[in-house]
Amino acid sequence: MRRLAAPLAVISVLLTLSYPLAVWYGQGRVEPRSLALLLLLAALARLPALKASVAARWSVAGALVLAAVAVMGNAMLPLKLYPVLVSAGLLTAFGYTLTTPVSMVERFARMREPDLPPAAVAYTRTVTKVWCGFFVVNGAIALGTALWASQEVWSLYNGVISYGLMGLLFAAEFLVRLRFKRLHHG
Repeated sequence: MRRLAAPLAVISVLLTLSYPLAVWYGQGRVEPRSLALLLLLAALARLPALKASVAARWSVAGALVLAAVAVMGNAMLPLKLYPVLVSAGLLTAFGYTLTTPVSMVERFARMREPDLPPAAVAYTRTVTKVWCGFFVVNGAIALGTALWASQEVWSLYNGVISYGLMGLLFAAEFLVRLRFKRLHHG
């Protein structure tokens, strides 16, 4: 199972990234219960991560529930709620680490720089909080588009705009980090 972990993680990410566009394209062409197979595949691809985190277990369970409801009712709404589940799962994972001594962003930072100074540790905790805020806002917009927006608006936000916003946040944080390093290391 360990050998499959990396390829399955890649498949899971690709399914998650392409999911909104597939749902948009499939609506009216494919029954929702058939589209639910995408959710099932995304959940199955996350199986190796189940031992790693509680958030992964809840995320997989949530995807399975959404897929089951979509199949039973042949309904689109459960399928449109998956991006909300993804944001909630990431919020949970990042937010939980704020209750521990090492935040999520600090864990990532220590992979490159094992010896972080106290100022960098505080900075990574702040960045973790910023990501939590992003996941709250992103999840709320995803929920709003699932409940009240057209299929096209839902797909545009969840399949394009949200990823663009995530990329902007990554880029902005990178620039802030460069400035932070300049101020604190020289």
